[in-house]
Amino acid sequence: MAFDGIVIANLTYDLKNKLEGGKINKIAQPEKDELLFTIKHNRETLRLLVSANASLPLVCFTDTNKPSPLTAPNFCMLLRKHIGTGRIVKIHQPGLERIIEFTIEHLDEMGDLQKKRLIVELMGKHSNIIFCKEDGTILDSIKHISAQVSSVREVLPGRTYFIPQTVEKSDPLTVTEDAFAFLLKDTPAPVQKALYQKFTGISPIIGTELCHLSSIDGDRPGNQLSQTELCHLHRRLSLMMDDIKQGNFSPNIVYKGSEPAEFASVPLTCFEGAGYTAKEFPSINALLNTYYAQKSVLTRIRQKSADLRRIVQTALERNYKKYDLQQKQLKDTGKREQYKIYGELLTTYGYELVGGEKELKCLNYYTNENITIPLDPNLTAQENSQKYFSRYGKLKRTCEAMTEMLKETKQEIDHLESISAALDMAIKEEDLVPIKEELTEFGFIKKRGPGKKPRITSRPYHYLSSDGFHMYVGKNNYQNEEVTFKIAGGGDWWFHAKGIPGSHVIVKTEGKDLPDRTFEEAGALAAWYSKGRENEKVEIDYIQRKHVKKAAKGAPGFVIYHTNYSLIASPKMELEEIRD
Repeated sequence: MAFDGIVIANLTYDLKNKLEGGKINKIAQPEKDELLFTIKHNRETLRLLVSANASLPLVCFTDTNKPSPLTAPNFCMLLRKHIGTGRIVKIHQPGLERIIEFTIEHLDEMGDLQKKRLIVELMGKHSNIIFCKEDGTILDSIKHISAQVSSVREVLPGRTYFIPQTVEKSDPLTVTEDAFAFLLKDTPAPVQKALYQKFTGISPIIGTELCHLSSIDGDRPGNQLSQTELCHLHRRLSLMMDDIKQGNFSPNIVYKGSEPAEFASVPLTCFEGAGYTAKEFPSINALLNTYYAQKSVLTRIRQKSADLRRIVQTALERNYKKYDLQQKQLKDTGKREQYKIYGELLTTYGYELVGGEKELKCLNYYTNENITIPLDPNLTAQENSQKYFSRYGKLKRTCEAMTEMLKETKQEIDHLESISAALDMAIKEEDLVPIKEELTEFGFIKKRGPGKKPRITSRPYHYLSSDGFHMYVGKNNYQNEEVTFKIAGGGDWWFHAKGIPGSHVIVKTEGKDLPDRTFEEAGALAAWYSKGRENEKVEIDYIQRKHVKKAAKGAPGFVIYHTNYSLIASPKMELEEIRD
């Protein structure tokens, strides 16, 4: 998720077109690190959100008017005093830095025309909004940075503003081929890393993209590239920079399934295939609004499900330890058959003992080999025999008990892992309700009184295959049971990732034969909605629904089946969901 110099260039380009010449009508500070400007330009009123949030720095137009505190913060009051009715005369980006600078004209208290600079630094945790005089003297900033906080630069009233240069980087907009080759030839770092270490505004993903466009392995050291490869790489960088200079941007979000994975203002061809899809947007503002809205939904779901994840993870860790201990105890019962043989051989050959012996050497008639049996010299042959039979009986009972306990523990681990997979699939708050209900039903969450059961509104995913067949995907164990045993008929086809937690996928046949493409699409869905989502390939079991049976005493959604077919699928989700 690169808010890099190229995205800033795209944003600056759009802001220039929409805001230069506009008049500031209102300034608000709804959050401690966020400003909201209302600007009128060409008979249009626009709201510009400027955020220096450490985890979500952002500049974009918004339709939302956030409530402001009753008493405006000092920084907001200062802006209102100086530029509350100012006119934006220039918006620019220094080089390819992650900085947008607004030059604003206003009348001072004496009625003289003055200019001020509002500098927005979009640098992750170092983001800031700095208000300066025209000569660069800082009047104030939304975050004060003292020498105790940063040894690189103080951001305090009265100091002179400058762009911090913690690492010497070159400007990719102006770098020559010779200078480019010299910089990369001088580094042993992987070339994709060297690109963003040596050049301003280049992010890791753009470094990867440039290597991909140049057909160069990004992990190769820069000092191992040939002159031809360096020339080709510089050519690709120059073409990209030419597009930026001319304002030719292609805002797009790359999705992995339904989740936004990356965004950029240039096409990201390095993501082609492997379950990724790209969506283009008409403007960088539309992209940012969509991206951050979707990311905030996912972040909110992660926060809402944190308690459930902790409960599941704690129970899983406890069961993993218990399973390991039970396996060790079962392994310790492995000598039981040997003790049984000792007892039988002592019963057979014990008459040879006269008493006081520490061992008996005899023929093991099961293997026709000689064997030495340890003895307690204080016991008779019959007593030693009974002692070994007693050990055998105890270990046999332990083995039977451990085998059953191992089976139960493994079932609980499988159940918890399936719930963990369902939590990973949840994209709405309503998807968490049935998961919490399942955890409560099986005792992982304590019931709090007889209260009313929560209303469950979450429904299985519904897709339409390219050939017009309806497909249903369970989001959790209850829905897996629903799609398999309620929605599906006996002649419909059932799909599931082999040997790993995941969703049941049902394809309704309506009595028709399924084409190969539908099998492939259903397999891809089953792979995507499984724990194998991050793998390149996932093995999928599929079988007609009539051959799938509920597991005896199993948790909801757990089934058994035999004589299934298998296919290998790439995890991807390219079909449009049908909203029932």
